[in-house]
Amino acid sequence: MGGDVVGVVLGAGRSSRFGTPKQLLPFGDTTMLGQVVRNANASTLDRVVVVLGRASVELRNTLDFGRATVVENTAYGAGCAASLLAGIDAAGEDCEALAMLLGDQPGVRAEFIDSVLSEWRLRRPWAAVTSYDGELGHPFVFAREAFEDLRGLHGDKAAWKLIEAYPERVRRIEVEAPLPPDVDTPEDYELALARWRSGA
Repeated sequence: MGGDVVGVVLGAGRSSRFGTPKQLLPFGDTTMLGQVVRNANASTLDRVVVVLGRASVELRNTLDFGRATVVENTAYGAGCAASLLAGIDAAGEDCEALAMLLGDQPGVRAEFIDSVLSEWRLRRPWAAVTSYDGELGHPFVFAREAFEDLRGLHGDKAAWKLIEAYPERVRRIEVEAPLPPDVDTPEDYELALARWRSGA
């Protein structure tokens, strides 16, 4: 069967556009990052790694990380590529593929993750992206063969650049749901809450 598929939750963001640590924003009976972690833990991912940076102490004190392993990205100011690198390192030698999840996308539900994972496990492409009614989003899944390319990335939106560079190696996996919003502004936050309450 090979190794594990490891989910890496990128929760080390600076929240520079939001102003406060958005990972700590209330979301249902937890926080925004708490819901992302809960979704990952409830999925069929073999293991879950959560990468923290800014507000790490507060997050460790307030969140239930469940079965997830928590690691630190002390270079979180350098963009999400540094967090991804920390996640790859934590995933270890038994990692066969990495599923990349964003700490500010609580609307990526466990069933969406599972739809992508089941398709990836069946076909095992170099990479896969989730297509929400035709709009590309997370999780991204990268096979071990892509890890060297991932390690060479820098800055924000780095994984997108890799996806765009090799379209012929990337499989789109369809999910019948609207694209879950990234929470970068108070308006995004309200939309994410509304979507969650409605079950979308």
